[in-house]
Amino acid sequence: MLVAERYEKIVQLVNERGSIRVSELSELCQVTEETIRRDLDRLEQAGRLRRSHGGAVSVKDQQQPETPFAEREIAHAEEKKRIAAEAIKLIQPKDRIALDASSTAWYMAANLPDIPLTVLTNSIKVAVELSGKEKIEVISTGGLLSSRSMSYVGPLAERSLDAYYVNKLFLSCKGVHLERGISESNELQGRIKQKMIDIAGQVILLADSSKFGTQDFTHVAELQEVDAIITDKHVDPGTIGRLTEMNIAVTAV
Repeated sequence: MLVAERYEKIVQLVNERGSIRVSELSELCQVTEETIRRDLDRLEQAGRLRRSHGGAVSVKDQQQPETPFAEREIAHAEEKKRIAAEAIKLIQPKDRIALDASSTAWYMAANLPDIPLTVLTNSIKVAVELSGKEKIEVISTGGLLSSRSMSYVGPLAERSLDAYYVNKLFLSCKGVHLERGISESNELQGRIKQKMIDIAGQVILLADSSKFGTQDFTHVAELQEVDAIITDKHVDPGTIGRLTEMNIAVTAV
C-alpha cells in the first residue's frame, strides 16, 4: 500500500467509526504502530482528523461549513463598520494586537492609521489590507488555508500562536450567549480563537446585535474571559445590564 493510499484509508476508517485506536489502525494497515502515529501527526497537521490519547477522532461532523467571507462582509455591514471604528480608538502606538479572521477585524485593518504597531493575524484579508501601511509590522500565523474565510487554521496555525503574547485581541464570533459564552460555527476557527484568547492580555469582543442570544456549534470561551464588548445600539438593555454585572465593559455604537 502506498503512503497516500494508507492516509486515505486511515481517514476513511476514522470518519466511519468516529474514533479508532493506533493498535487497530496498525493491524488494519499492516504497518507498525510508530508508523501509524507519524501518519496521524501528518493528518492532524492537514486538518483531516484530530489526535486523541491512543488514537484519533474524526473531525468530519465537527467542521461545519463556514459562511464565505464575501457574505459576511455585507451582512450587517454598517453596524460592523461602526464597531470597527470604535475598536480602533482602543489602539495605542506600539501596541501588539491580534486580529482574527472576522469581517469586522478586516474593517478595522482597512481603517487603522499607519502608526507603529505589531499585528498578529490568521486572516489573509487582514494581512493584505495592512501590507501597504509602512509603520505596521504584520505577522501571519500560516497554517492550513481555509478558502471560504481566507484564513489560516489547523494545528500549525495554533502552534504558531504559542510563540507570541499580545496586549489586545480583537475578535468576533457567531454567537454570544449569557450562559453558554462565545461560540463559532466551525471548530477549526473556534480553536484558533481559543488560542488567541490564551495569549492576550485584554480580550475585546466585536459583536453586532444579531449575535446575541444565539449559540452556535463550537464553544470558544466563557464570557468571563472577555474584558470588553463593542456592539451596536440594538442590543437589549437587559443584556447589557447582565454583561455589566459580569464586569464586562460594554460599548454600544
